[in-house]
Amino acid sequence: MDMFIDGQWTPAQSGARQKVTNPATGEIVDTVPTGNADDADIAIRAAERAFATWRKTPVAERAQLQKKAAQLMRERADRIGRVLTTELGRPLSGSVTEIQRSADLLDVYAEEGLRIHAEMPLTGVAGEKVIVTREPVGVVIAITPFNYPITLLTFKLGAALIAGCTVVAKPAEDTPLSTLMLAELLHDAGFPAGCFNVVTGRGRAIGMDMVRHPTPRKVAFTGGTAAGKAIAAAAAETMKRVTLELGGQCPAIVCADADVAAATATIARHAFANSGQFCYRVNRVYVERPVYQAFLEGFGREVAKLDVGDGLASACALGPLVNEKIYRNCEAQVADARQKGARIVMGGDRLTGGIYDGGWFMRPTVIADADCSMLIMTEETFGPVVGVAPFDDRAEALKSANATRYGLAGFVFSKDLMTGLTMAEEIEAGSIWVNNIHRSRHDVPFGGMKESGVGREKGRYGVESYLEYKTIYLSYETGAP
Repeated sequence: MDMFIDGQWTPAQSGARQKVTNPATGEIVDTVPTGNADDADIAIRAAERAFATWRKTPVAERAQLQKKAAQLMRERADRIGRVLTTELGRPLSGSVTEIQRSADLLDVYAEEGLRIHAEMPLTGVAGEKVIVTREPVGVVIAITPFNYPITLLTFKLGAALIAGCTVVAKPAEDTPLSTLMLAELLHDAGFPAGCFNVVTGRGRAIGMDMVRHPTPRKVAFTGGTAAGKAIAAAAAETMKRVTLELGGQCPAIVCADADVAAATATIARHAFANSGQFCYRVNRVYVERPVYQAFLEGFGREVAKLDVGDGLASACALGPLVNEKIYRNCEAQVADARQKGARIVMGGDRLTGGIYDGGWFMRPTVIADADCSMLIMTEETFGPVVGVAPFDDRAEALKSANATRYGLAGFVFSKDLMTGLTMAEEIEAGSIWVNNIHRSRHDVPFGGMKESGVGREKGRYGVESYLEYKTIYLSYETGAP
């Protein structure tokens, strides 16, 4: 596939290309252009031309196009999902669900766009009116990771387009194909050429070329904290707005009065989804000592049910990790925990033999008796590894949960509502789940505190981040009544 710029498939100016590999088999499934600063400039200028017209398109028309695109996503969910599984490795059912839920988010953003309004304060001054209105920010750069390439792009794209902005996206080099298919889909839905452009390339170089370009007025990024800091610094050179959804090292606290069976099943389902490759997963669990052993036993039973395989070839629970780098990080955290005295209750190694030899498959791993000296309890894992530690005092558990530079999500399990709400209020994170874990809703804000990011996405909160306030002072002559 080629890049998608100004409504057309476009090769790189240099002619260079890069491989896209199936992480389950190691096979090359396609190639895409290796873009550079010249390609980024061409795409940004196309978005700039489109913005001049798109910003003046009535919101109702924008909403109609967005809803049409959402419907096309549902119709093509299986087709796009299969390509997504091929480039990411996630089981097919999960990939199809990602496309369907992303379509739902486009619909939510379309409805929120119809509720954008201006204000006119009642000053009471004759011959004067003050209008507080909002305008689209301008051209937006969207840089997205591999783990949920369509969902995390839709977080940005749906909000930007309904607000009247145009977008240039740079997908992760592991998973560009599904994003390019989405660009084609929006074009088929009737979005004008240049509204949504996709530039492919490697690493930070082309991303930074896009961030430093003088034309865009906002950068929306989901990815690692170190990369987010670099993007924020580069964006500050031209005072671009930023929305940054960065790393997480999310704690769960299980109190002695919790429904332990429900907690183990819920945490196992959530922590190992997408092979643990997402930012708000449970990374570490603190369990009150009276139920610590029962939790470990129940958690082990639930995790043992999770089978690992090729997401296209079987209805497995987990697929491979997307690349060797992600696998090696998991491996290093397991080795660190083992060396520091933790118990590897299950997993901890790479699966080999047969179908497993072609990809980076890791057994679901549970590390018991972990502590704050271990990487599994302090650094983002982004893989199927969970650390578990006992606690004797709930204040101690809260202190441990907050002893991190991250603040994306947290989880509490307690049958006592006061305990659950009190802990939820005390955990320093943007989203907290109490007694259950489900997908984040489309109509409420999502984002992190501390080094987990800046700004919020989803719902009206996401749309508002692509709008600028403008105040208009109007003076006029008044006649005698």
